[in-house]
Amino acid sequence: MKIIGLNVFALTALLAAGSLVIAAPQSSGEKPDNHVVTAKDAVVKGAKVVGGKTKDGLSKTGEVMTDGWITTRVNSRFVGEDLLKGSNINVDTVKHVVTLKGTVTTVQGRNRAGQVAKGTEGVRRVLNHLTIGPTS
Repeated sequence: MKIIGLNVFALTALLAAGSLVIAAPQSSGEKPDNHVVTAKDAVVKGAKVVGGKTKDGLSKTGEVMTDGWITTRVNSRFVGEDLLKGSNINVDTVKHVVTLKGTVTTVQGRNRAGQVAKGTEGVRRVLNHLTIGPTS
């Protein structure tokens, strides 16, 4: 949350500075300086970037937590799990909600997959549709 707060503070400062430059008085008949237009465009672009990152959220390391980032992170956390060896798990993430589909070999494996997914940073909810049985 501190990073998001700093980004919002920086964005506010940029907007304030940009409005000061844009509001600079001009002599009659004079067109705005290209630097003013460039500064305004940079502020608008920065606001869009900060807004997008705030919506997705940032990980503890400052990475943007998109659905793709979450899917990759959940899959990577499954690799070292003994209860999930021999499993075939498909991870899908939409709006930070993770859906697990596929087959695991035990009930404990099904439960562990749900725990690992739920404990992954950025995950809001887990839908565990894993079945128990031999993998093909």
